Amino acid sequence: MIKSAVCEMLSIRYPVFQGGMAWIADGKLAAAASGGGGLGIIAAGNAPGDYVRQQIRVARSMTDKPIGVNIMLLSPFADEVAKVVIEEKVEVVTTGAGNPSKYIKAWLAAGIKVIPVVASVAMAKLMTRLGACALIAEGGESGGHVGELTTMVLVPQICDVTDLPVIAAGGIADGRGVAAAFMLGACGVQMGTRFLSAKECTIHPVYKEKILKATDLCTMVTGRRLGHPVRSLRTQFARDYSKAEYGGMPDEELEALASGALRLAVQEGDNEKGCFLSGQIAAMVKQEQPAAQIIKEVMEEAEPILLRAPQWVK
Repeated sequence: MIKSAVCEMLSIRYPVFQGGMAWIADGKLAAAASGGGGLGIIAAGNAPGDYVRQQIRVARSMTDKPIGVNIMLLSPFADEVAKVVIEEKVEVVTTGAGNPSKYIKAWLAAGIKVIPVVASVAMAKLMTRLGACALIAEGGESGGHVGELTTMVLVPQICDVTDLPVIAAGGIADGRGVAAAFMLGACGVQMGTRFLSAKECTIHPVYKEKILKATDLCTMVTGRRLGHPVRSLRTQFARDYSKAEYGGMPDEELEALASGALRLAVQEGDNEKGCFLSGQIAAMVKQEQPAAQIIKEVMEEAEPILLRAPQWVK
């Protein structure tokens, strides 16, 4: 069995994180992933503190394994949620879409393992200096908010500038991706889109069907003009948004156009106004499975590949 520093740090069986996907990664999905031996992560997204507290307690009622919360730092409720994770004694906090510097000291003092998502070497260096426990190096292949660098390029550069454990994210869906991440220097992986197919994932059936039927060119990136690029499925909404983005629509109207779009996709499966977040690996997701089976399967696929690795060098 593949074990790594991140397994020991977090008391988990497999070095696999279930990504914190807004309005998708709730307490039920996080509990299933943690119960399956990985680290389940509840997504705070743009939700208020009371919602996050409720989902933490849902997860606690379903598993006694460690859980995490992902805090989206662009959220107007970020300060509120930052306090909730302390009050609820969450084991791990991951962060995204911003700089968590102002929260790190308080989280560490509360005994929380702080694992920021980083998309650049500069941010990795800063988070290392501020006392982060590990880093998630997330490439632009991922769904949701994305950076410029790909996983293949980003992960080894992050590993070169920090002594912290590095978790690779973006474009990972199976054992081959896990093995590749380890060969690049990572000691764990985070998967988001793969868990959209989990039986415990409560997205609208239309959303899940789109993922299961996705092709290799199914995603696109919008939002670059506003400085917050997002990868999603190539739907009518995404195409309309892209036209508006480069058609001269004022920034305020453009922001309003996207407001609530993800929630419409997750809860209503709205094809016209919903934003269906997805990473580039959607085409590799072919069936619905329990979260625990997803984790077990990818690790069992990765192990023989990594065992063969020394044979590649003659």
